[in-house]
Amino acid sequence: MNAASSGPRAAHLDPDTVAQLRRIVGDSHVLLTDGDVEPYSRDATPLFRARPDAVVLPATTSEVSAILRLATERGIPVVPRGAGSNLAAATVAERGGIVMVLTRMTAIKEISADELLAVVEPGVTTAELADTAALQGLLYAPDPGSRTVATVGGNVAMCAGGLRGLKYGVTRNYVLGLEAVLPTGEVIRTGGRLWKDVAGYDLTRLLTGSEGTLAVITEVTVALLPMPAVARTGVAYFDSLSDAGRAVAGVIRDGLVPATLEFLDNRCVNAVEDFAHLGLDRQAGALLLFGDDGTPEAVERSLGIMAATCERVGARGVTMARDVAESEALLTARRCSLPALARLAPITLLEDATVPRPKIAEMVDRIEAISARHQVVCATFGHAGDGNLHPTIVFDPADGDVRHRAEAAFGEIFAAAMDLGGTITGEHGVGAAKRGYLQARLGADQMALLRRLKAAFDPAGILNPGKLGS
Repeated sequence: MNAASSGPRAAHLDPDTVAQLRRIVGDSHVLLTDGDVEPYSRDATPLFRARPDAVVLPATTSEVSAILRLATERGIPVVPRGAGSNLAAATVAERGGIVMVLTRMTAIKEISADELLAVVEPGVTTAELADTAALQGLLYAPDPGSRTVATVGGNVAMCAGGLRGLKYGVTRNYVLGLEAVLPTGEVIRTGGRLWKDVAGYDLTRLLTGSEGTLAVITEVTVALLPMPAVARTGVAYFDSLSDAGRAVAGVIRDGLVPATLEFLDNRCVNAVEDFAHLGLDRQAGALLLFGDDGTPEAVERSLGIMAATCERVGARGVTMARDVAESEALLTARRCSLPALARLAPITLLEDATVPRPKIAEMVDRIEAISARHQVVCATFGHAGDGNLHPTIVFDPADGDVRHRAEAAFGEIFAAAMDLGGTITGEHGVGAAKRGYLQARLGADQMALLRRLKAAFDPAGILNPGKLGS
């Protein structure tokens, strides 16, 4: 892990700073000892680890403001963090300092059926928000795989995607307004409760996906939708992942925008079957999970067209879920892909790259060729409907230079995605894990603009230093 050269680097915090932090949040919410701090030295990204000097858990916006004001005055790095489920090493304190954990801020302040919105604090989990909205017949559409632990604030900071991205979009499409604290301590409110508001620059969009480099989010207003009447899924098996990719292209050409269009390659299918025992076809080269929601008539028509398209492309077999429980089991198959693969080897490197939908089949072929060339075990699954692929390399670190071969393979995979008109990340973010590829994606002029924006928000450079070229 290589930190960027600019920005503050904290020594151990002096006793006066520690005393002030304790006065702000209370003694029990400032963690300093190795055993207490160690769990916050990493997130869900393998191979990245750095010990913070302190972990601080504020409970209010005013406490966040006071911490940031103190850190700016003393040049102390601050890394905002939710549940630490991100896959880009975005919450690893590469330069020490303070990890600010927002998981005590867990209030769902409002669910408004009249305005189709919710107001929540950043520590609320995605699943908790979705379940609470559902009790009023409302849908919170963003659906990241880590929804049961991932926080709404973390979803906003990383602009999380998920299984419903094709039809419903990603987190940014549902953020109406934010309360955020600047590194200098000022509290700002961007956007609000309105679906239409074009007054001034769109700071809500700028902060969404900024990965904790510009401000700390302390309240989120999100849009909700009416809950669809029904949701159904089906599964199609193919001899190859390329064939599944061609089926995806066919579904889109048919004029459909499904709620679910996900795929798993053969290695994923077998890992999931070993893990969850769902009766999947182990001989298939790929599985395509398709589904839709809406009125019963519309869903029936949509699934019928998708099934016919899969058969036309040459599916080995197509089956429909008979009921809600069976639909949930199929969705579980997709959601448990990562934990299932994690059982295959001590280290699991899950990445994401996105290409235009017509290029999915070609990108899959390139991933397979790159993996074979570097002699690494790679499984691929992902959001086929929006071109977001998750190549996943598993390995035993005791196996010689396999880590370097895996890193070299991913470098070529990212280059291949860009060559096909795609990007280095569709939903996981940049963080520390992909920082080295960012300029190749954006170019030098845009990188310079990012640094100027960063300096405008964070003149002392304390927030998540080293990330995004800061």
